[in-house]
Amino acid sequence: MSENATKTLFHPFENGTLPVPGAKQRALFLGAVPGFRLPDGFAANLQAVQGFRPDFLALDRHGVAVTPEPQGDGYDLALVLLGRHRGQNEARIAEAYARTKNGGLVLVAGGKKDGVDSLRKRLGKLIALDGSLSKHHGIAFWFARAEAAAPVMAELAFSGRAVTVDGRFRAAPGMFSHDRIDPASRLLADHLPQDLAGRAADFGAGWGYLAAALLERAGQHLSGLDLYEADHAALEAAKTNLASQAGRTPLGFHWRDLLSEPVPRHYDVVVMNPPFHHGRAAEPAIGTGMIRAASAALKPGGRLFLVANRGLPYETDLAAMFATSGETLRDTRFKLLWARR
Repeated sequence: MSENATKTLFHPFENGTLPVPGAKQRALFLGAVPGFRLPDGFAANLQAVQGFRPDFLALDRHGVAVTPEPQGDGYDLALVLLGRHRGQNEARIAEAYARTKNGGLVLVAGGKKDGVDSLRKRLGKLIALDGSLSKHHGIAFWFARAEAAAPVMAELAFSGRAVTVDGRFRAAPGMFSHDRIDPASRLLADHLPQDLAGRAADFGAGWGYLAAALLERAGQHLSGLDLYEADHAALEAAKTNLASQAGRTPLGFHWRDLLSEPVPRHYDVVVMNPPFHHGRAAEPAIGTGMIRAASAALKPGGRLFLVANRGLPYETDLAAMFATSGETLRDTRFKLLWARR
């Protein structure tokens, strides 16, 4: 999706529909992904925004100025690359509007399978769009920032706001399971052992549900708990969600790609609900990589507890990387696995 979507995004410059921004202009790129190619003559000072750690690192390696959250305002141009989450997409458009100067251009693009056409039509009924085109299995549309659009942009920002989950957690669109407790994580939380102690870590912590459950189960016996998460926004949400428990157990929050960046300390306990999708494609290798990271991070005798879909073959990985391993239980959808270093 991302390669074609970036081609769609820059196509209005490539075919001459829009003027290529010059060296005296500033451009913001929300949702930037690695591998994009700027059109010939694109000389604007470009500030990319990407909160997913692997993509952030890849952009940084290629010399792109990138931050995990938007910074600054008064941009001449804001580029918005859409994803699969409607609320997050609408929030990005509102963010682009807010950070662009009056009269500045907001250019939006996304894949047709991700709902860009319905978004364009819906937005076109509310504000004046200056143009659109279809290319590379996607659609790009654009509009100039005008004060008349402010109420509409406020509504878009509201649709991307954080919501309350289970009466106590805050999470926003775009985060994993942002509007409910993930059933796999709940299953693991409900079956964590009572005898956990020492230094613990949650790998792939999201907005903090499993870490909160671990603190409730064994907080008085833990010397500390570290959360590792690749989604910057989710990790920031976890800080808020666990703030009330931070005084009782020392907490650490690490924005890290566990598949490429080493874990800086060793643990007695690791818990995780590893993701096995990136975009639409299933990638069980992500879980294998996180199991490998857990094996490297655990002390001798340290324990791993994880939940996975029934069909994922993580037992082979556990047997190869740990001294002992096994299964606690399984239901119609998930299984709980354990391993000892």
